[in-house]
Amino acid sequence: MNSEVSQLHFLPTPSIRRRLVCMVYESFLLFGVIFVGAFLFDKLTDSRHALHLRHARMAWLFFLIGLYFAYCWLNSGQTLAMKTWRIRLVAQNGGKLTAQQVILRYVLSWMWFIPALALDAIFGLKLWPSIAVISLGFLVWASLAWLDSGRQFLHDKLAKTRLVLLPSPAQIAKNKKQDEVADKSAATDS
Repeated sequence: MNSEVSQLHFLPTPSIRRRLVCMVYESFLLFGVIFVGAFLFDKLTDSRHALHLRHARMAWLFFLIGLYFAYCWLNSGQTLAMKTWRIRLVAQNGGKLTAQQVILRYVLSWMWFIPALALDAIFGLKLWPSIAVISLGFLVWASLAWLDSGRQFLHDKLAKTRLVLLPSPAQIAKNKKQDEVADKSAATDS
């Protein structure tokens, strides 16, 4: 375990572009989670109208999405989208994540949208101005990573977590082959 922790600590940070593309892929996967969660909510509450119990539905979906992320991050440090893009969430020191870190990261990650949504509501924006404000808020939050020397997003810094880029299968095979060659030469030298 200690060797894995030390290896994870030295892995590079994925590029901002890679992380944003992973987030887009994650949003497609979350559609399925939200669809099933909303369906269950409607069946259990006998809701026949989208506005009926709207706030309860939103709270349920917030909880369900959080449960999805917490389960994935605590078990492997990766969601399906993160596995596809070879991104892993680890503690700042490369160690195992705690439940407190995962919950804090999930709640703080909503800061990608909350400030822009608040401005949207305050000014009563509609259509294109609304989309522009939310997009601008998203870009501002993403650009904050450029202010950090490790290029981590602000919610990762505050939750004491970091994203690392895992090596590709080809890199792993190459490193394994180099280790085997080094072991054979060490054995022949002794």
